[in-house]
Amino acid sequence: MTAAAPVCRLGVFADRTSGILLHLTSLPGPHGNGDLGPASTSFLTALAAAGQTWWQMLPVGPVGRGYSPYDSASSFAGNPLLVDLQALARTGLLTRGELAAPAALGRGPARFAASERFRTSRLRLAWERHCRRPRARTAKLECFRERAGSWLTDYPLYRALREAHGTPWPDWDAELRDRRPRALERALKVHADTVGFHEFVQFLFDEQWRALRTRGRKLGVRLLGDLPMFVAHDSAEVWANRDLFFLDAKGRRTVVAGVPPDAFSRSGQRWGNPLYRWARLRNTGYGWWIERLAATLARFDAVRLDHFIAFHRYWEVPASSRTARRGRFVLAPGEDFFARAEQALGGLPFVAEDLGLVTPEVTALREQYSLPGMRVLTFAFDDGEDGRVYLPHRYDSHAVAYTGTHDNDTARGWFNEKPRPGDAAHAAALRRRRARVLDYAGTDGREIHWDLIGLVLRSAANTAIIPLQDVMGLDSQARMNVPGTPNDNWCWRFEAGSLEGRTLERLGSLTAATERDVRPASRPRRRT
Repeated sequence: MTAAAPVCRLGVFADRTSGILLHLTSLPGPHGNGDLGPASTSFLTALAAAGQTWWQMLPVGPVGRGYSPYDSASSFAGNPLLVDLQALARTGLLTRGELAAPAALGRGPARFAASERFRTSRLRLAWERHCRRPRARTAKLECFRERAGSWLTDYPLYRALREAHGTPWPDWDAELRDRRPRALERALKVHADTVGFHEFVQFLFDEQWRALRTRGRKLGVRLLGDLPMFVAHDSAEVWANRDLFFLDAKGRRTVVAGVPPDAFSRSGQRWGNPLYRWARLRNTGYGWWIERLAATLARFDAVRLDHFIAFHRYWEVPASSRTARRGRFVLAPGEDFFARAEQALGGLPFVAEDLGLVTPEVTALREQYSLPGMRVLTFAFDDGEDGRVYLPHRYDSHAVAYTGTHDNDTARGWFNEKPRPGDAAHAAALRRRRARVLDYAGTDGREIHWDLIGLVLRSAANTAIIPLQDVMGLDSQARMNVPGTPNDNWCWRFEAGSLEGRTLERLGSLTAATERDVRPASRPRRRT
């Protein structure tokens, strides 16, 4: 594939801007995890005051195993754990007393299991009261149903059946598994209340999300979302679109997604997601995929495309294989897909997560459609030549620069990493890495997080994104995710009042000094 001549497609990434990476669940709040409540609007205000243009989040769909936002039962639905219960008290669907939660839910890390129990019981109460409300409220729900389209037909019924059966959809009786019309009609009648409840929760999420986005636009803060490459096998979309995935007659996976063995894993990584039948998707004009992109862009101003390399080629693993060692690369029609998507969407406001096994063909695909790639500073200082592309003096303007991502340790944690016990080679590698950092940044390392933030903000990359943990100078205890580990991830959240005004002022000053504050008042006046 040969890259086409660059065209002016930079769009929202044309200006020199910066922002913060923080998932909504990491906000403070009284109900076990951050949500779309007052803390979200306060955070928007804080971002605007510090001259930030972007708020980047992780996927906001329903969470899956281990409460991971990357293992979702739907690519279209919103996460019920993000619904603000306090807003329901303001509309009379809950009482103030019903908002009172155990004190432990308001402190420390996110407590997803306890939060889910508390929130679900309150949402159920709100649903019961909604059903007794005047027609005006019901009319709003009807408008949402029309706007949401087909996914709101499939997802609530899937959730109702999943709860009734307690097993993944391939294990349901054949009539429901295979979506025979009469069986679906009976299920809609039998589970009408549960289906209605899940529609109602999605309506609440949509209403609150629209309010957050409206507030962000007024403040000049854009929202940057995240779209996983693959979808969960046990999801509404796979159940409803079986022909688009490699499944057998009973809905079971025949091949699954993963990545091949490399220096980090001798057996590779077997992710287990079903793989797309790209030939069938192409025959439909990629309708399902484009609908997925459009739904995400209805919530966000731009979107990070996770595992971008799979739009060129992906690692196919037999479903019977326990590891990813026995697999093969299969080509995907990325060039044709993005041409169709650009035509359908009117633009491609996407960030390509081009980390991993990046080939010249992957780079050519990204450049052909002028998608900014990612540059992660903490990748730059290990032994070998591979990391040199991540040194800030090598960034081009059409890139999104990070100190780290949700999958990395915090800047302080990374810099102060301890060697593995008894591993002299690892200890020596860490000493060399530390020396390179200090030499490159010209620092003594006492405020290493600000040193690294400064390197990213001063780089030529048009867009710079800093995890909030790095702005706050937190250590490894604040890490969001350790890839390959199933437990204790996604739980970090900051305490109310812990984000000091001085910290935000310092970030704002550095943002202005590096010409990333795009507010009119921050721009130097031209001499006449």
